[in-house]
Amino acid sequence: MTVDTRAAVDTPPGPPVPGARSGPVVGALAFAGMTAAFTQTILIPIQGELPQLLDASSGQTAWVITITLLVAAICTPISGKLGDMYGKRRIALSLLGVLMFGSVVAALSSTVVPLIVGRGLQGVGMGVIPLGIAILRDTLPAERLGSGIALVSATLGVGGALGLPISAFVTEHFDWHVLFWLAAGLGAIAFTLMWTLVPASGIRAGGRVDGIGILGLAIGLSGVLLAISQGNQWGWTSPSTLGSLVGGMIVLLIWGWLELRVREPLVDLRVSARAPVLLTNLASIAMGFALFSSQIAFPQLLELPVEAGGLGMPLLQASLYLMPAGLAMLAMSPISGRLIALWGPKPLLIAGAAIMGSGYVVAVLSDLHAGHILVINILIGIGIGLGYAAMPTLIMRAVPASETGAANGLNTLMRSLGTATAAAVIAAVLTRSAEVVQGVPVPSATGFHAAFLFGLGAAALCTVIAVFIPRSRPVTDE
Repeated sequence: MTVDTRAAVDTPPGPPVPGARSGPVVGALAFAGMTAAFTQTILIPIQGELPQLLDASSGQTAWVITITLLVAAICTPISGKLGDMYGKRRIALSLLGVLMFGSVVAALSSTVVPLIVGRGLQGVGMGVIPLGIAILRDTLPAERLGSGIALVSATLGVGGALGLPISAFVTEHFDWHVLFWLAAGLGAIAFTLMWTLVPASGIRAGGRVDGIGILGLAIGLSGVLLAISQGNQWGWTSPSTLGSLVGGMIVLLIWGWLELRVREPLVDLRVSARAPVLLTNLASIAMGFALFSSQIAFPQLLELPVEAGGLGMPLLQASLYLMPAGLAMLAMSPISGRLIALWGPKPLLIAGAAIMGSGYVVAVLSDLHAGHILVINILIGIGIGLGYAAMPTLIMRAVPASETGAANGLNTLMRSLGTATAAAVIAAVLTRSAEVVQGVPVPSATGFHAAFLFGLGAAALCTVIAVFIPRSRPVTDE
């Protein structure tokens, strides 16, 4: 493969696969994406109860949450590349199979170690989202591509937003293991829908697996993400945190040097360094941070006792106030597709980030009540719906068709990096600002205000970066 940077027009999507029906294909891929995203939030309702349920320390049970995010971040770009090489549908079905197996392992677990194993296997399933986006490019006609991409891309946020109240309801009325049987059932449905409704495209790059690239990326990302996710618990200046962070960054630097010298790299860094791709990925980190700032702060504010400055809601009621963000993302999908056709993806990304920023302005300037939080979450959902629709389109207009899986996998990784960083930063802000109320430390109003300022800053940064994204100069396969 060689890179041609002379073209100045948008890379068109590949020809639609004969016999492919757009509606069922998009529906199957969107359901698979929401199923994978649902597994990310499946244990949030009982996170604080896990040490008692599993007879383990809080440090051990923290890995039940961390391992899923870590495995998802590592496997997403790898599965994207494998999809480009061996067939995106084939790899997506394999990922769903691993997700189902991991769900069954977790459902049968009564101790912490097998549950961690099952949760790690569930994290593998997140790769179906960028693969689904790449499949759309191979199968849909141009007039349906924008709205299809918007819907599948939005599932990264929709699955979590809609999954939280479902998880809360299940844990209130059933044994917690039912959550994983539910995830296994959803995975089986997603597998069946993809098997029967999604055709296999003929676009395959072939080649050999870059084993050194996979190993280097896995080790480097593990170090960086471990430092980010465990920094609050280990201490940000502790040898463990600094060692993981510095070690991971060194490995990634060596990995990047090697990838530039490999004939068939896991990630084509020369393509990734092109301004449209690089700036879109940087904007993705900022937007992921802005999204998760609210998802960390608002549940705590809603559930915090009234005497401590919160709204005193039970988990299920609080999650229902957060659910409209996911519904807004879904509602924006068909609208986003039409707007991309009219304006292009760049204005949509700018608008999405600005709308998110306006929501945080309300949060910063208002004395928040339940109605304010509802409105703010709808604004954030609209912004995410627009932004997450624009990002894959910006990426795919700047990479060859043979690399859409890997490129979208890397972009999904960047969003995950933003959310992981937000989770660590906002948690640290709320913890350090905590006040003791009735003998229990709880987040203070100052901490929530700071969290919203961080979200506003991330949304503003995303807006600025998006403004400078240049028109794509597509690459082509030769």
